[in-house]
Amino acid sequence: MQDRSLLISSIIEHAARCHGGTEIITRTIEGPIHRSSYGEINRRAKRLANALAALGVHAGDRVATLAWNTHRHYELYFGVSGSGAVLHTVNPRLFRDQIAYIMNHADDRVVFVDPNLVQVAESVAADLPGVTTWVILADADQMPETTLPGALCYETLIAAQPEDYVWPDLDENTAATLCYTSGTTGNPKGVLYSHRSTVLHGLISLSVDSTIAASAADTILVLVPLFHANAWGVPYAAAMAGAKLVFPGSRLDAPSMVALINGEGVTVSGGVPTIWFSYLQHLDQNPGDRPTTLKRIFVGGSALPRTLMERFDSELGVTMIHAWGMTETSPIVTVALPLARHAGLPADAMRTLRLTQGRPVFGTEVRIVGEDGGIIAHDGRTPGHVQVRGPWIVKGYFGRDEPAVDAESWFPTGDVGTIDADSFLRLTDRTKDVIKSGGEWISSIEIENEAVSYPGVLEAAVIGVSHPRWQERPLLIVTRRADAEFTPQDVLDHLKPRIASWWMPDDVVVLDELPHTATGKIWKLKLRETFKDYKLPTA
Repeated sequence: MQDRSLLISSIIEHAARCHGGTEIITRTIEGPIHRSSYGEINRRAKRLANALAALGVHAGDRVATLAWNTHRHYELYFGVSGSGAVLHTVNPRLFRDQIAYIMNHADDRVVFVDPNLVQVAESVAADLPGVTTWVILADADQMPETTLPGALCYETLIAAQPEDYVWPDLDENTAATLCYTSGTTGNPKGVLYSHRSTVLHGLISLSVDSTIAASAADTILVLVPLFHANAWGVPYAAAMAGAKLVFPGSRLDAPSMVALINGEGVTVSGGVPTIWFSYLQHLDQNPGDRPTTLKRIFVGGSALPRTLMERFDSELGVTMIHAWGMTETSPIVTVALPLARHAGLPADAMRTLRLTQGRPVFGTEVRIVGEDGGIIAHDGRTPGHVQVRGPWIVKGYFGRDEPAVDAESWFPTGDVGTIDADSFLRLTDRTKDVIKSGGEWISSIEIENEAVSYPGVLEAAVIGVSHPRWQERPLLIVTRRADAEFTPQDVLDHLKPRIASWWMPDDVVVLDELPHTATGKIWKLKLRETFKDYKLPTA
């Protein structure tokens, strides 16, 4: 057999060669729709690779982006990594100090910035002595005024370079991209993906029993940010399949989503649950905007609420696929799709199965261990600490000497859950979020899922609050849907037949909104700080 390296450049070369005319659609930062193709993306990525060389970027140098989901950012995915440099996608929603920290930690040399994120870049520029070049992702006539030193225009930069470029034949274990964790419990940590891990992950995500499962006949709306774990692998998998891609730019509001889904014939999309709740709210008010081509949505980032899945199933005929992973796992580890023997399950039981985190995709292994490190049986009942390993799972964090795994390469995810006899994983909590009441564990995730099934509840979070007798008891914090009216007791009455009596929250607090992290997850650390002195009525 031939020994050919698994390289990111081979993905775009394949797409250009076999699907060169397939469209890449972008709602640009300026507003208008831009139409490109895999062939054009490949040509422009080669111009970009030549431009990087002219700027003095060498193999292994980190090239950062502060950018949304656009065709230009997509070109960077291939032009940077394909040339042998490392693409470092920075989350612009992070706090300023976190952005400065990770860009210094990564030792970024060149930074590409979207026009509407120039102020973010300006706020940290003085604290980034290692950055030699700033490039604005815009046409010459769209260049904003900026204090960024010597800022270059992207289109002018690459227009000066030839399309003639031969992608280097790199070692497939060469670093390709760098993403940082959200840093909710300390400084963010860098996860350095290789060409090999990225290609393998992309191939697996295309399998029928995985998340994307796309073909050349599909159109994918990329709502997952390109700065969030490589957009869950969609940019690479789509090019492998030759699927049409639709990028929303910086506009993720429901009307903009509807316009792209309906206007471009989107068949597949993915994202966190919150964005799909807003989409449904829009359809409730505008039933004429119901999708006609959308077939499936993969969901991750936080637990998929039953009500969300039920509504997409019954009202829209769209299949929601629940998946689980994290930045450290590229991110796909498990996908909740049924086995053949589940075909006869009643609809409610089938949804219960699909609401688990799912079973491991090929290449990943998952186990649970007890407090003593002993392996726990897969009985579907006994919880333990979730550990994973595989060829696209982190071995160690960037810039840190100590390994992130044990001697057998098992990575501790920080999650708590159960695994059943069919290998379906069900997460019950994060290790730092688990509530220990009277020596027993209470699952905040399951309480939250049941709480958001109440018609008036928009979001829910459960945290542990100090109790003189039980050590901790659950406090439920919720927000209301628009125009909804209910009392805390209404929510408790809804929960009573749905959870164990000793899991019942000791109180319910209704807020106007919940705090969220830069990646859109409910920020429980902030809630615990806010309610650290909260006195429960049962205390």
